[in-house]
Amino acid sequence: MKTQPKEIFAKYTDKETFDRIVDYKTLSSMWEHCAKEYADRVAIKDNGMDYTYAQLDKDIRKFRTVIKNLGLPEGARVALISPNSYDFVKAFFAITTLGYTAAVLPAQLPAQAVFGCTMMFGTSALIYGEGLADMSFKEMLKVPAVSVTETADEETDAAECSAETPCVIMFTGGTTGKSKGALLSNGAVLQGIMNGCFGYKDVFFQKCILILPLSHVFGLIRSLLTPIYTGGTTLICRNNKDMFRDIAMFNPNIMVMVPALAEMALSLSKQFKKNMLGNDMKYIICGAAAVAPYLVKEYEKLGVTLFPGYGLTESANLVSGNPESANKPESVGIMYPNQEYKIENGELWLKGDNMLTDYVGGDITAYEDGWFKTGDLVRIDEDGFLYITGRIKEVIVLSNGENVSPAEVEAKFNELSCIQDSQVYEDVNENGNHFLALEVVPRQTEMAAIPEAERGAFITGKLEEINKTLPGYMQVAKIIIRTSDFERTPSMKIVRYKKCQ
Repeated sequence: MKTQPKEIFAKYTDKETFDRIVDYKTLSSMWEHCAKEYADRVAIKDNGMDYTYAQLDKDIRKFRTVIKNLGLPEGARVALISPNSYDFVKAFFAITTLGYTAAVLPAQLPAQAVFGCTMMFGTSALIYGEGLADMSFKEMLKVPAVSVTETADEETDAAECSAETPCVIMFTGGTTGKSKGALLSNGAVLQGIMNGCFGYKDVFFQKCILILPLSHVFGLIRSLLTPIYTGGTTLICRNNKDMFRDIAMFNPNIMVMVPALAEMALSLSKQFKKNMLGNDMKYIICGAAAVAPYLVKEYEKLGVTLFPGYGLTESANLVSGNPESANKPESVGIMYPNQEYKIENGELWLKGDNMLTDYVGGDITAYEDGWFKTGDLVRIDEDGFLYITGRIKEVIVLSNGENVSPAEVEAKFNELSCIQDSQVYEDVNENGNHFLALEVVPRQTEMAAIPEAERGAFITGKLEEINKTLPGYMQVAKIIIRTSDFERTPSMKIVRYKKCQ
């Protein structure tokens, strides 16, 4: 059982900046500080409009009145479904600073699913944004529904909350893969917000661009709430097709991205011979899926530091971050403070201020003796840096009894600059014999100099060289080179093939 003091991160910034990272316990207290401290700074840029912290505070206060007039019971849960927008930000803060719990729903949910979620989560009202594809849920609901655009003349103060007061419910598949809601307290959310401040030099007053959905914990906490906590200005990119246009206009300093988007931006940068993320870009926070060391090294050539990290919805997103990615690009970093961790049979177990209170709509069998079992297989090196080696539920048990973690094998192949992504899986031949197979997606930017007719043989040769270095039971017996990407989840993780029976 180990804990990490926050002081371990002090060396990555100056003392004045580090001392400003204050540990608030509730979203209300954090927002009260931000509204006063940064009043005249621009908080949000959205749809051609600039909104200062003072303006956002005024609009939050008015929307609190809209919610208050619904006559909800104390501690009510309020569903929030809206595309990324300024109005989402306003509504989220209004709900949570009234002491209610915001049940954040993905904007693309069909009406029937929205209705089902309001029932499963026990919500007393629903706040909806404009521009949703299917708004027929309004006719189905048994609770009041209010548009995010509504307002009031009267302003309402924040309610008294504590660190234990429930704050937000976020969708998750958890460790079992069954969709449910992770209930995070104010204290957990604030720990997640604060963790986003550790490990890099220029923490405060950054220009950030928001491209991830706010219904995803990585988008909500690291892409929105940490920049607000630090007095940053966040441009909301409403459509990822406009991302590079928005970047050219805004010139952000920092972005939070999933690896697939980082790959795309890097590929375009090489194609057009310029940094497509702009000349002011300093940092990329990258996670939600495995980050290839190749990305760290290639962005370093562009003068951009890419920080791989690891997190879970259940941990208010951030568990670890890598402030030394240039030296240890394969690692997801060192553990953030105020959490305990231990490794049981290779699996990471967690306790801490950032962990969920409960699952809503599902059981909490992931806990044992107060420890949350992440389902992730890990190792920690002599310097305290964490490495993800796979998922327990993805482990393949071979006929000889050997256990193989696909992610551990994939990491070896992904070290090749010509490989963008890979998937190792169990296959079976016509005789019923089971074996390991490999499918890869080539990285096109690295293949441009090789004649098209020779690319297959080149890639296969490189993969075979790696394959021969692996222990016999981990070697793959079949290699397939894909001409298209893998199917992916909304968070851009590869959808794994089902195991052979």
